[in-house]
Amino acid sequence: MMEMRAIVLAIALFAGMTLSSTLPAQNKSGLTAVDASDPVRLMDSAANIMVSELESRRAEFRKDPTKLSALVERVLLPHFDVDYAARLVLGKHWRTATPEQRQRFIDAFYGSLMSNYGDALLEFTGDRIKVLPSPVAADATSATVRTEVKRSNGQKIPVNYSLRKTEAGWKAWDVVIEGISYVKSFREDFGSEIDQKGLEAVIQRLELQNRVVRAGGAVKTGVARP
Repeated sequence: MMEMRAIVLAIALFAGMTLSSTLPAQNKSGLTAVDASDPVRLMDSAANIMVSELESRRAEFRKDPTKLSALVERVLLPHFDVDYAARLVLGKHWRTATPEQRQRFIDAFYGSLMSNYGDALLEFTGDRIKVLPSPVAADATSATVRTEVKRSNGQKIPVNYSLRKTEAGWKAWDVVIEGISYVKSFREDFGSEIDQKGLEAVIQRLELQNRVVRAGGAVKTGVARP
């Protein structure tokens, strides 16, 4: 399950990092931008662009991880509902958090996902994900896009992406693997830690972890990586 968590979270959930530059789209499929006209096209085109760039620039990304982060920001970040997912992860603690704490948690949480799972994305190949037919009504405001992700041993695992229609278009906000919601999993993990230590302490831990990782070090955390 650790492998699956790393693979799927690397693709779908590490948004929220502020980067200084983006890179021009180069895609051997011909796609230059994510098609967000409906949920299935959004997931299919995002996966296509990500895989194509990974396969053509893998060595470059390994040498300079900031370029991988820039790819994630360009392809995935605009189509992931960062605020909504973070609000659900914090649960009851969102209501009592200050606006500053909310934004810091969003930045630190998604930054930690990038730090923890970036290596998994580098190993991802096009034959490991398949977007399945997922009918969506024309007037729908929420949708589930079904995919299959193949483990390194060849086993196929069903992975469902939850999306909702926002004023800015369709956006993904959760990943469900074999019935396990990762928003719910993170809410349970962080909720327990926040109850014990307080929200500010958790935010500071994540911020410190991100600084250390970016500096090339390692840090022990109080919560196991999902």
